[in-house]
Amino acid sequence: LPGPWEWDVKRLAASLVIAGRANGFTHRERAGIVRASVRSYREAMARFAGMRNLEVWYARTDAERLRTVAAEQLGGRGRRNVDRALGKARSRDSLQAFGKLAEVVDGRLRIAADPPMVVPLTDLMPGVARETVHREFRTMVAGYAHSLVSDRRSLLEDFTLVDVARKVVGVGSVGTRCWIILLLGRDGGDPLLLQAKEAGPSVLAEHAGASRYANQGERVVSGQRLMQASSDIFLGWERAEGLDGRSRDFYVRQLRDWKGIAEPESMVPKGMRAFGEVCGATLARAHARSGDRIAIAGYLGRGDVFDRAIATFAESYADRNELDHRALVDAVASGRLPADVPAGDANGLPGPGG
Repeated sequence: LPGPWEWDVKRLAASLVIAGRANGFTHRERAGIVRASVRSYREAMARFAGMRNLEVWYARTDAERLRTVAAEQLGGRGRRNVDRALGKARSRDSLQAFGKLAEVVDGRLRIAADPPMVVPLTDLMPGVARETVHREFRTMVAGYAHSLVSDRRSLLEDFTLVDVARKVVGVGSVGTRCWIILLLGRDGGDPLLLQAKEAGPSVLAEHAGASRYANQGERVVSGQRLMQASSDIFLGWERAEGLDGRSRDFYVRQLRDWKGIAEPESMVPKGMRAFGEVCGATLARAHARSGDRIAIAGYLGRGDVFDRAIATFAESYADRNELDHRALVDAVASGRLPADVPAGDANGLPGPGG
């Protein structure tokens, strides 16, 4: 959702401070990490401001650039961690997910149950209802295909839906629906695993205004396509109606597509600083594509006033974060807030939007 660009910078900086505190970094080390990251953002934005529009569009940070940063700034351990992370990301594809998530039961290929994290449709409802919902998912996939460009739609049409499972989402998406969809192409060794996640209105809409997109899934997809250097080729959206009669918006992507994640818990200050600098430059590229890069660069200037201001804000936000967490822990300890995890109930879960 379009909003003030500095909110993204503040979020990055606050995240780095919180991670630094969790690792036991000193105040000076955390300040150095944040200021270096924001400086990287500011300097990258200045470079983008001097580029032609097409140059900005084609700019990207690839794996070799990450290796170069690691070689220039990190020791042997840090370089090995980067290589390990890149190797792990390359292994995270449909075949790897297929080997981990699929199994053959009574001669039929299906998504393996791993309750409560992954529950196949077969385990959620009886046969008649299951077949009805299975048809709804086929309809959903066919509808979602229209959100793809024609060549990728043609590729998707070469796959056939085999099974569906409910998936528990991460903390940032708690309370929303998420489904894993298993499709097969040429044969049993040609899988495609898609993930359909429910998309609601942006939490920023109250402050930044409503989205111009009627479908919240389209809102998410449009934002990712605009800001990411290379989006998932199967990234798309659809609106689906469940048996409860409610329509819900979803965005769809591959379950795994060379997606990697950094692990701040294993970083030393020097490593987190290098990581923050890459994040700052990457964020600047996203903002240069989606906002007014010349105006932002002019506002930031050449000095470090903005860098220092964001570092101060990030420490204050981290203080607030710790106070909020303490209030949560105290509420649980006193019994004011119940904290248990229900086993999950198949009732009310029919259909893509159910």
